[in-house]
Amino acid sequence: MRKTARLALLCLTPLLAGGAVAQDFTAGSLKIGRPWSRATPNGAKVAGGYLTVTNTGAEPDTLTGGTFDEAGGVELHSMSMEGGVMKMAPVEGGLTIKPGETVTLKPGGYHLMFTGLKDPLKKGESVKGSLTFTKAGSVPVSFTVESLAAKAPGGEGGMEMKEGGGHHH
Repeated sequence: MRKTARLALLCLTPLLAGGAVAQDFTAGSLKIGRPWSRATPNGAKVAGGYLTVTNTGAEPDTLTGGTFDEAGGVELHSMSMEGGVMKMAPVEGGLTIKPGETVTLKPGGYHLMFTGLKDPLKKGESVKGSLTFTKAGSVPVSFTVESLAAKAPGGEGGMEMKEGGGHHH
């Protein structure tokens, strides 16, 4: 009985982890979960960066920006809907992560904006960069590039594949 459960878990693990590429990074009391970005069309000069930051310490820390090897600059942006219009704005002074809190940077919410892209980002690539925090300083990370339509890291397959009626002959 137990063996079956363990086997099922082993089979599921890659699905939950979104493959072997998505990684977690740690800097002191900060845990950075699975940084990722989306593939970009040719000619695109901007891309978004997404991740989670969990503060396991007793002091707040603030995410103020970072670097991305394939981009000229990195800005921290917020996205909100105002009267049906999506507004994007730089986050002044950074994003504070309180003790015990997890902050999620995701499409449609807070995100990193990579500006001045050198080349299109291609699905499956891993791009090195860093995150800058007021206390933790510069934390090296690497961003996994997902598909153009990804809504979450490893968001491929699963649900999205089934929506198209799915018979491939």
